[in-house]
Amino acid sequence: MQRFDVLILGSGLAGMTVALQLADKRRVVLVSKRKLTDGSSQWAQGGIAAVMDAADSVASHVSDTLIAGAGLCDEAASRHIISHSRAAIDWLCSLGVPFTPDSEHTSGLHLTREGGHSQRRIVHAADATGAAVIATLAERVRTHPNITVLEDHIGIDLITGAKLGKPEAGCLGAYVLDRNNDQVVTLLADQTVLATGGAGKVYLCTTNPDTATGDGIAMGWRAGCQVANMEFIQFHPTCLYHPHAKSFLISEAVRGEGGLLKLPDGSRFMQQHDERAELAPRDIVARAIDYEMKKHGLDCVYLDISHQDAGFIKSHFPNIHQRCLELGIDITREPIPVVPAAHFTCGGLLTDLAGRTDIANLYAIGETACTGLHGANRLASNSLLECLVLGQAAASDILAAAPRPAIAAPDWDESQVSNADEQIVISHNWDELRRFMWDYVGIVRTDKRLERAAHRIALLKREIDEYYRNFRVNNDLIELRNLVDAADLIVQSARSRHESRGLHYSLDYPDTLAEARPTILQRDR
Repeated sequence: MQRFDVLILGSGLAGMTVALQLADKRRVVLVSKRKLTDGSSQWAQGGIAAVMDAADSVASHVSDTLIAGAGLCDEAASRHIISHSRAAIDWLCSLGVPFTPDSEHTSGLHLTREGGHSQRRIVHAADATGAAVIATLAERVRTHPNITVLEDHIGIDLITGAKLGKPEAGCLGAYVLDRNNDQVVTLLADQTVLATGGAGKVYLCTTNPDTATGDGIAMGWRAGCQVANMEFIQFHPTCLYHPHAKSFLISEAVRGEGGLLKLPDGSRFMQQHDERAELAPRDIVARAIDYEMKKHGLDCVYLDISHQDAGFIKSHFPNIHQRCLELGIDITREPIPVVPAAHFTCGGLLTDLAGRTDIANLYAIGETACTGLHGANRLASNSLLECLVLGQAAASDILAAAPRPAIAAPDWDESQVSNADEQIVISHNWDELRRFMWDYVGIVRTDKRLERAAHRIALLKREIDEYYRNFRVNNDLIELRNLVDAADLIVQSARSRHESRGLHYSLDYPDTLAEARPTILQRDR
């Protein structure tokens, strides 16, 4: 058993932001499932949306966000987060993040444009923004004396006062598995922050890393948190289609800088689906690609930027250019084969603008949370912005909280379980889950498909719960348990929405209702 002031589960941009904002005044433990820099933030290519130009405005950025969100964004939350965008960028610059410069711009930074944005407002570091930001923050996290980093650890369940007969105590910490030796550690803290990212790995095809298994969402749900808008899973329109490429994203910025979507015969198709063509929001582009692939029986479509100057392509997209070259694709001369893939979880644990959940002393930040910013469809590059602004807000709220008396909690009890007799049950169920979620709960849905998915989830949950009760936990079992809970939340939410809106498109309910309402799920604590 170890005690800290603040426990943070997740080491992406959200988790690191909270840790660095707190570390001068609090003892922080930062738990990373794998290595410190292995989360989804590291993979972000495009950049961070922020109002940096005199020709731009908070009102314009908010308007673009609301339009992309298909009527379901919380306007007050969106305005609050976007109003703090410049300050968030200034903080990163003060830490030394090497954003791409532009001497002709008043901010000194180059701004690019992405789908759904009416202005150039994406601050970026070439085409590897996430890697640049995370590398800079990770160095400071590792060297700060008040931050303890536990790599190769995964959260199992939250420890709450409700489970100990003291509901007023809220969250007390978490049980965490040390993946190096399969030993469970009890971590207690005055405040706990869930910043574990989204649940992209619930789908067969995803741009997310293997760590995106919905851990924080599932842990919060099991503890009794409200969950909102889980039916809105954003499918990125352009994931590289290649047998030797795993989850490699082709940035939104490629279309922002003139990339065109084409069929195998070289003809464009986006203008037939939306007047904004390639610059339409992601849900529209992903649905259009899905439609064209099914209509023509295609394995993929093509994203072509080869008409641009080769030097321009190499300077703006060096990592995409290099990775494609390694796979035999020269993007300066030929188009890139692409398919849609699960990319971002717009819903999550319901929070306020300080990151507070409805359990005392428990916060959720980033993709784990639902603040209302993303609505029914996230606007490109708003996600890292949310991590920064809400991460700083949560830290401020934690610093303002009065110290509370320590409450003891029992250690993890393994006295009634044994070692698993075989692991094939876990690997089989993992594969089955991801395949039927892809087939039945993907870009286009029907009542029948959702019913089939719900039936299979119920069977899996019973099997996994029995396994969990009888055998010692390991990483694969924890992740599978969390993924099934996340899948259940997605399907429950999708079945309750009798309309098509944003990322949720139903053939049975193709119209959009006049009133936009969030989907909020609550379970007994």
